[in-house]
Amino acid sequence: MGRIGPVAAGESSGSVVRRILLGSQLRRLRDSRGITREAAGYSIRASESKISRMELGRVSFKARDVEDLLTLYGVTDDAERDALLGLAREANMAGWWHSYGDVLPGWFQTYVGLEGAASLIRVYEVQFVHGLLQTESYAHAVVARGMGDAPAVEIDRRVALRLERQKALVSERAPRFHAVLDEAALRRPYGDREVMRGQLRHLIEMSEQPSITLQVMPFSFGGHAGESGSFTMLRFPESDLSDIVYLEQLTSALYLDKAEEVAQYEKAMARLHEDSPGPEESRDLLRGLLQLT
Repeated sequence: MGRIGPVAAGESSGSVVRRILLGSQLRRLRDSRGITREAAGYSIRASESKISRMELGRVSFKARDVEDLLTLYGVTDDAERDALLGLAREANMAGWWHSYGDVLPGWFQTYVGLEGAASLIRVYEVQFVHGLLQTESYAHAVVARGMGDAPAVEIDRRVALRLERQKALVSERAPRFHAVLDEAALRRPYGDREVMRGQLRHLIEMSEQPSITLQVMPFSFGGHAGESGSFTMLRFPESDLSDIVYLEQLTSALYLDKAEEVAQYEKAMARLHEDSPGPEESRDLLRGLLQLT
């Protein structure tokens, strides 16, 4: 699988994953038959680039296209065809964030879907508290600072979207969430004193949730493995889907899944976990910051 690109709005949290899985299976079937992308595209009245986007999970699937490709690839077993066609139907399901399409950037839609489908989320943050751990007041201050002259209604919508994402952490199928927050993220003020105090109290409370591990990388440690900046790693229950590294930029994002690239971030994350104080000591650091705020 290559680098994942932006996807269409209105997907369920698992649909992004299902589309990537279906695309990778179609690619394996095509390769096993020695069929070129150009020939596959011709069979469904599409271009070679359309086949490439389908195999990377970047576009939705039409049932007729999948049926024609399966026929071309020699898949005649009814059970196998039904399973793949069912995957195509699930990949096109609308998701909860469909109503936030007016404020959800196209490049971020992929992440929301992948985040909702992940079984393990690991993050390192240096600029501010991670979105899944932000209080409403702190989130409002962050969004308002970042959006500049945006109207109040748009800021409120973006905050609402962030709070909706947070529900996954307390759901019955909550992922394991392991966050390393640089001390800089905790000392940089967003909002007034009470907003920051409320945010620190919230972090202490969330860190006691059984599915959440929170560590603080203190200034006193000096240079560390997070020197390249913030990043997120996502792992999924589906064995066919590799870990994905998410790197957010100002107007776009990168989704890395090549083994050698993921391995480098895996090493950096492991070092951050090892070098940061443990969860209990990190809670003590948070309590100390709360007293100083």
